Amino acid sequence: MSKTKKTEFDQSQPTRGGPPIVTSPLIEVRNSPVHGSGVFAVAAISKGTRIIEYLGERLSHKAADDRYDDHDVNDNHTFLFIVDKHTVIDAAVGGNEARFINHQCEGNCESVIEHRRVFIEAARDIAPGDELGYDYEIGREKDDPPNVDEIYACRCGSPKCRGTMLWPPRKTHDPKDAKRRTKRQPPQARKSRRREAPRRGERARRRAR
Repeated sequence: MSKTKKTEFDQSQPTRGGPPIVTSPLIEVRNSPVHGSGVFAVAAISKGTRIIEYLGERLSHKAADDRYDDHDVNDNHTFLFIVDKHTVIDAAVGGNEARFINHQCEGNCESVIEHRRVFIEAARDIAPGDELGYDYEIGREKDDPPNVDEIYACRCGSPKCRGTMLWPPRKTHDPKDAKRRTKRQPPQARKSRRREAPRRGERARRRAR
């Protein structure tokens, strides 16, 4: 008795929700004081505005892992973004300006998954000239190197900067910190740096700019 061949998952760009939001007249890419290139508002952006879509090649988790199998553990950059258990977006291939949005501990944007697409939306009103950012909340792993917080150090400059792009923050003995971590809710879409194909609710890797 022959085995039924498994159907390959369709990785084409979903059409539900309209055409891709490739660019936006509300933003531009330029040098960032936070890190490398960043995305800045060139006009006022109201809270709730859908600014841009995170675009790039859509591929399976296995294909993404194979592509970056030799990824340097000391390199904190990746352009991969998890959509769901089937799909990862690699913005290093065919990506747009969304890939340059930097991490911010108190970001003025958030990433949202809808119809198997990733959108960047304004979490609050954004003034012209402000840099866009959202919290990557990169998940910690049991096999993290001792210097993992240095590798993923955050320099967003926020008064509440936790000093790292990782989540949860480094453990402390302050019961107030533990209480804050318990109450915090993760965003709908995240990035992660690991090779082991995390799933929805974990972040995909940002690769070098």
